[in-house]
Amino acid sequence: MMMEKIILTGDRPTGRLHLGHYVGSLKRRVELQNSGEFDKIYIMIADAQALTDNADNPEKIRQNIIQVALDYLACGIDPSKSTIFIQSQIPELCELSFYYMNLVTVSRLQRNPTVKTEIKMRNFEANIPVGFFTYPISQAADITAFNATTVPAGEDQEPMIEQAREIVRRFNATYGDTLVEPEILLPDNSACLRLPGTDGKAKMSKSLGNCIYLSDSEEEISKRVKTMFTDPAHLRVSDPGRIEGNTVFTYLDAFCKPEHFTSYLPEYAGLDELKAHYRKGGLGDVKVKKLLDNILQEELASIRARRKEFEQDIPAVARMLQSGSEIAREVAASTLDRVRHSMRIDYFSNQEPLSLSYGASL
Repeated sequence: MMMEKIILTGDRPTGRLHLGHYVGSLKRRVELQNSGEFDKIYIMIADAQALTDNADNPEKIRQNIIQVALDYLACGIDPSKSTIFIQSQIPELCELSFYYMNLVTVSRLQRNPTVKTEIKMRNFEANIPVGFFTYPISQAADITAFNATTVPAGEDQEPMIEQAREIVRRFNATYGDTLVEPEILLPDNSACLRLPGTDGKAKMSKSLGNCIYLSDSEEEISKRVKTMFTDPAHLRVSDPGRIEGNTVFTYLDAFCKPEHFTSYLPEYAGLDELKAHYRKGGLGDVKVKKLLDNILQEELASIRARRKEFEQDIPAVARMLQSGSEIAREVAASTLDRVRHSMRIDYFSNQEPLSLSYGASL
């Protein structure tokens, strides 16, 4: 029997979603959802994970549940094709995490590059919340609970997925073949692997204030693009400019299509010619930024419009989340039953009754 192809992906509800989310995963999710290649797709709003570094502000997480759901729907996630659910409403995930903790050492968690980077970014070096530290274990529970074969994610998540794979292999080796080992699905556009912030920082982050949000107005988008980091040595139009590390060109690599030049810069054959002119000198940042602004406005206009439509009936969005969470919980409960059975801790549902075994070591 052929194994079902199942996707598990999601986002932390710490704010509205931005272009980094869009090019890194959201746009691809919609394509995968509509491709017909996958049997099931689960999209998780990871509120429990968000609480690991926002425990003192749960209201922030609560308020952003709907914001993230609206962004999903606006981008084209279809609840009839993808199950959208809230992580904290699936208590089975906590129990799975607890069992998986016995399969991972502290030193292994400390070596995880993603965990190390996130700890440094949040200044947690001296005071790391345990819940945050064990995020890779929690993520493994999220993935395996839904028998996910595929996890669409950016390259920064590769160490996390690899740790989930290690947990699966360790569990199956110890208790028998029970869990599905996932594979990561990276963006097919290399520029989308890790879209930088508008300030040129390595990561677009809500906390750094360097984001362009999917729900931003036309004016807000234009303002962000105008102040975007380029080549600090490109002071005059006549100066040769650098493409490498130039945030505007990184964004153009992620979003630009040949037809955009027909619409906005017909004097250029394409992006390669534009880059060559910039490198040579004679092309100003203002003109390049204007092209990017036009492209982003075109890309986000329909998303913004759909979001406003869904905002008209928030109770319907909440009902969608409740229904998706109920569906997801049934699946996670089934996985937990298998895990308990494999671990021989399904004491009262197992066909083999509890009994005193004189050969057992007490």
